[in-house]
Amino acid sequence: MRARRTTLSVPASNPRFIEKAQGLPADEVLLDLEDAVAPSAKEEARKLVVAALNEGDWTGKTRVVRINDLDTHWAYRDVIEVVEGAGANLDAIMLPKAQDAGHVQWLDRLLTQIEQAVGLPAGRIGIEAQIEDARSMVNIDAIAASSPRLESLVLGPGDLMASLNMKTLVVGEQPPGYTEGDAYHYILMRILIAARAHDLQAIDGPYFNIKDVDAFTRVAQRAAALGFDGKWVLHPTQIEAGNAVFAPSQDDYDRAELILDAYEHSVNVEGRGAARLGDEMIDEASRKMALVVAAKGRAAGMTRTP
Repeated sequence: MRARRTTLSVPASNPRFIEKAQGLPADEVLLDLEDAVAPSAKEEARKLVVAALNEGDWTGKTRVVRINDLDTHWAYRDVIEVVEGAGANLDAIMLPKAQDAGHVQWLDRLLTQIEQAVGLPAGRIGIEAQIEDARSMVNIDAIAASSPRLESLVLGPGDLMASLNMKTLVVGEQPPGYTEGDAYHYILMRILIAARAHDLQAIDGPYFNIKDVDAFTRVAQRAAALGFDGKWVLHPTQIEAGNAVFAPSQDDYDRAELILDAYEHSVNVEGRGAARLGDEMIDEASRKMALVVAAKGRAAGMTRTP
């Protein structure tokens, strides 16, 4: 499991932002060739991405490049130039507007061909698929099962809200007039269930009001409570809040590790399938729940309190 509590989106055409991102505490950095880059700058941005991946210090970070969507003439050259130029220093490609399994399989096949041509390890570069319209939602199970390279499903809220004709102009906020619950609940749960059914991570999309960290935190907590693994961030001010929301508390992490230890002792030493830990009974279901919390803590680099 890669840590993806926060995925910092960085315009691939901005060298200053790319350099700054290397020193920020985001788990993942996304060099964006799509929406964040003007059409006239896309070809030059590829060169900047290759140089940044090869020459930058990305220690401790997952390195991802978002290509242009498959309906554009830029997409195939994005993949070829970036992977041929810097594939050894790239962890994953993000595929925007993944509408069906065929989109992911196209990218998988092209990556395999490039890896074979330049001598890269076959299958090492992962894929992250963005769910960004109604068609993506309908086909989400097939998308989730489409490739062994697939690592995560990522909500693209702006395009999805537009696809649904949702009455809102603020990406990530509830549409005006919707007062009965959460307008995004079905979308989030649908992505989460498809991801978990295929052992993928589920990543929430960005919150565009970058100055309102409290609102960002509120929206992030909604996704984290459901079980999402992380969220996109658009500004350094959102990183600390995102990392905190999507990591377990120290008490919860310590408790999870203790449950795992106690259950292992009960099964392997005492020969019992259940045990008492303080005032709580624990069993196999307890172990599974504790493993989720412990895995997220380990991925975040947490250590047990003595």
